[in-house]
Amino acid sequence: MTYRGLILDFGGVLTIRMRLNGEAFERSEGLAPGAYTRALNEHPDGVAVYAALEVGEATQEQWNQVIGGILGIDPTDLMRRALANLYLEPRMVDAARRARAAGIKVAMLSNSFGLTPFNPYEALGMWDGQWDAIVLSEQLGVRKPDPGIYLHTLEQLQLTGEECVFVDDHAVNLPPAEALGIRTIHHTDAAETVAQLDALLGCVTPAT
Repeated sequence: MTYRGLILDFGGVLTIRMRLNGEAFERSEGLAPGAYTRALNEHPDGVAVYAALEVGEATQEQWNQVIGGILGIDPTDLMRRALANLYLEPRMVDAARRARAAGIKVAMLSNSFGLTPFNPYEALGMWDGQWDAIVLSEQLGVRKPDPGIYLHTLEQLQLTGEECVFVDDHAVNLPPAEALGIRTIHHTDAAETVAQLDALLGCVTPAT
């Protein structure tokens, strides 16, 4: 099979693991280990505001206020502080650039963190000029794993599912893409993912 498109998640794929960033944030704010993760994934208000943020029904400022309240910390510019230790994963960024240089269309597909007042994609240099498509859930009003966001990405790339490979660190996001014929990779380790991409695309391993 010849693949003509590569779709990459942002947080946890093009960047380091989100867990590492969260742990660093907890240390910087003097929070108990796991407090931030629980606020996002277990507290009902935290779960609700994050889901709303991802589809554009809540602002980043509202997220700041809710999560800051749950954690008992200053909410001012909280998203910026929460992502201050999120860094690019150079092996994945390089793989994306090599794929695009080889003529493969490359898209970034992300459940959004919000864009104002802090734009994490721009802050890390993952913005315009290096993608054939950028699909952010808040701009579409649909988030992964809804099939609609994958269909939209395929439309933006002007490719079929069978022509594309999708990489995401959350297993729950993969089956709806697979149902559209997209080849998927569950990302757990950058070296392993790059090896899988090279086997499929033949163009992402740096020359030696």
